[in-house]
Amino acid sequence: MSTGAQDGFWQGKTVLVTGASGFLGSWTIKALRDKGAETVGLVRDMRQNFNTLGDALSEPEQIVYGSLSDPDLLRRAIAEYEVDTVLHLAAQPIVGVALKDPVGTFEANIRGTWNLLDACRQTGGVDRIVVASSDKAYGHPDVLPYTEDMPLKGSHPYDVSKSCTDLICRTYFETYGLPVCITRAGNFYGGGDLNFSRIVPGTVRLALQGKAPEIRSDGTMIRDYIYVRDVADGYLAIASQMHRADVAGEAFNLSSERPMNVLDLTREILAATGRDDLEPNILNIAKSEIQEQTVSGAKAERILGWRPNHTLAEALSETVDWYRGYLGA
Repeated sequence: MSTGAQDGFWQGKTVLVTGASGFLGSWTIKALRDKGAETVGLVRDMRQNFNTLGDALSEPEQIVYGSLSDPDLLRRAIAEYEVDTVLHLAAQPIVGVALKDPVGTFEANIRGTWNLLDACRQTGGVDRIVVASSDKAYGHPDVLPYTEDMPLKGSHPYDVSKSCTDLICRTYFETYGLPVCITRAGNFYGGGDLNFSRIVPGTVRLALQGKAPEIRSDGTMIRDYIYVRDVADGYLAIASQMHRADVAGEAFNLSSERPMNVLDLTREILAATGRDDLEPNILNIAKSEIQEQTVSGAKAERILGWRPNHTLAEALSETVDWYRGYLGA
């Protein structure tokens, strides 16, 4: 089931999206507005520009400038806009940054989450909250693929920040009855990701420039990769079904269920750009990264009827087209 079956659900809903000007936030805002929801975007920096994505609908109707570190602002925004749905996407998402600045990452990802959840608890009236976690919350795997009943065992700063986020969500659900669900997705990609240190945008940009792409690891690390439009679709599918007892309070993996190593993905991207004549340059400098992470999407399909709508080839084709336009290639 895509959120197409849930279109009518979003009519008249008012949705607060944190991290609204970010990569995932912009696509999620677009999906919500396409389905008739009223959107309120929390944006940290007044100088931040929204990703254009080729569609003005990626910008929310209302923008609240401020930080997750400001509980008073969060309470006011929820109350003043009569928010009934919260999609918490804001985070410090980069593993390398977390290694250099663990405290800043903990502040953003952990304190930011409890501030938001407690603002929802104190204000009342919020019927559904979906919090973006990550497959990194599972830590180093004993068994693969990850399933939602596995323990959370993050070791490195970014992973730990996500493990903690998940546990905080659970305590607000169990202790206070706050309607919250957790998503754990693999590495998502698509047009609008301007962090060119990531494998997809970085490889696309270099390939369109006729340059060999660079791989920071040895190329053998295995990951789940999922298209950002499918991730946004998954968030809406979860939120729209949180009235169900078997959905509220649960964690759901969002997965394409097609894991691949970094080198293979790089070659797929090169093929999508028409530059499979280029040979990747393997740097082998990545540190504190888990060798293999794959997640099972069986629970989301069984309970929600959700699975990704796009094949890898379709998603990469759309992604490359976006960057051709953005980079003027």
